[in-house]
Amino acid sequence: MNTKPSNAFIAASWVALLAGVAAFIIGLWNAQMQLNEKGYYFATLMYGLFAAISLQKSVRDQLEGIPVTGIYYGLSWFSTLLSVALLTVGLWNATLTLSEKGFYAMAFVLSLFAAIAVQKNTRDNRGQNPSPEATALS
Repeated sequence: MNTKPSNAFIAASWVALLAGVAAFIIGLWNAQMQLNEKGYYFATLMYGLFAAISLQKSVRDQLEGIPVTGIYYGLSWFSTLLSVALLTVGLWNATLTLSEKGFYAMAFVLSLFAAIAVQKNTRDNRGQNPSPEATALS
């Protein structure tokens, strides 16, 4: 049974995604760190978002009986965990205050969770039996 998400949940998911990503990026913009450090954290955020969406898609595909290769499924899990590990190592070794480290960690986690929710909502709104073209895009 496929139930479509409410408009309120869809809106809340998008707001959470935009809030998490915006907070993270604004924090980087205002941070007193070198440009290469800012690039590291930005790339880690983008990698994490992509990995989380890929993981959600591959897990959902498997649940719906859509073939997923083992390598893609494994890489989705690995990439998601690696992005979290990269952020953790970066923050652990950063010369930031604990409150700044917590800010980046929470914005990152919020962004990943919201990206998964937005992807789920997008998939749910495509209907019970999407076309192959829609499946490839979701």
